[in-house]
Amino acid sequence: MDSKDINISPTKTTNFIAYPLQFTPILKDRIWGGKKLATLGKQLPSDTIGESWEIAMVGDDLSYISNGVYANLDIEKLITAFPEEILGTKIYETYGKQFPLLFKFLDAKTDLSIQLHPNDVLAKKRHNTFGKTEMWYIMQADEGARIILGFKENSSAEEYLLHLDNKTLPTILKEYRVKAGDVFFIETGTIHAIGGGIVLAEIQQTSDITYRVYDWDRVDESGNQRELHVDMALEAINYKVKQTKIDYSKDTNEANLLVKSPFFVTNYIPLQGTKEIITDGSCFRVYICTSGTCDIIADGLVYTLKMGETVLMPAIIREFDLKGNAEILEVYI
Repeated sequence: MDSKDINISPTKTTNFIAYPLQFTPILKDRIWGGKKLATLGKQLPSDTIGESWEIAMVGDDLSYISNGVYANLDIEKLITAFPEEILGTKIYETYGKQFPLLFKFLDAKTDLSIQLHPNDVLAKKRHNTFGKTEMWYIMQADEGARIILGFKENSSAEEYLLHLDNKTLPTILKEYRVKAGDVFFIETGTIHAIGGGIVLAEIQQTSDITYRVYDWDRVDESGNQRELHVDMALEAINYKVKQTKIDYSKDTNEANLLVKSPFFVTNYIPLQGTKEIITDGSCFRVYICTSGTCDIIADGLVYTLKMGETVLMPAIIREFDLKGNAEILEVYI
């Protein structure tokens, strides 16, 4: 059966064909991007690819299904037709026919700008969108690679602006040297930057709103600096010190909690052998393979998930197995 033969109607909510959904990555060229996403199996069209959007429903950026009978359909069409089957009862009641999360891999060849994201209230007021709470799972880091997250000490708008004007803002911000397996949770309003030499998986609310406040004075090929959002950021910044690095357990074949927030829950599963998953159907689950290979066994069929791949398990699939030797991130709401 081909996707063009399937009846996808806005009112049709029966006869959903349930299976693990994979998507064609949306690759984003960035001034700070590089070539490392090729190590995650991405086919790169340039040497400055900074982001691979794995599952997205953000404006015109819609992920297209790459496998099974729904191949070549976009996520919006499928959710419109089958919201409860895909999203789950709880998510459909809360978010309607929106996919509430955005999943990415990032390759920072050079430093990203120092930036932050607004909370839900401010984002709704200014942009009619969600805020952007996010987390990072470091997959690879060059020796000495670092990230910037929050202030070293409680600050203020006045101190922040003084250092911004003097181009000394990094001196009052906290740096972390990072390695593979490090996890960070970035609440809205937290000033931050990913340093060069890092590949990471990012899980976030569905939003692409970023307030860029300092970009290391770099310019593009035409000699132009990127736009800054200093005035908009003032009200959005949290000037208090935040605890952002997450310590976590690594018990084999267990769902080790990384982040539990109102916006998403993320577990780390070091898989060796088989793990049974049973859900209540209230929410979809997303699995990200950060190393190794994992088979997903659902209804007697086997679907393989390799390092650098992401899969959406529709909420209607309530029982399945993970089997293999892999490190897996499990995400739901």
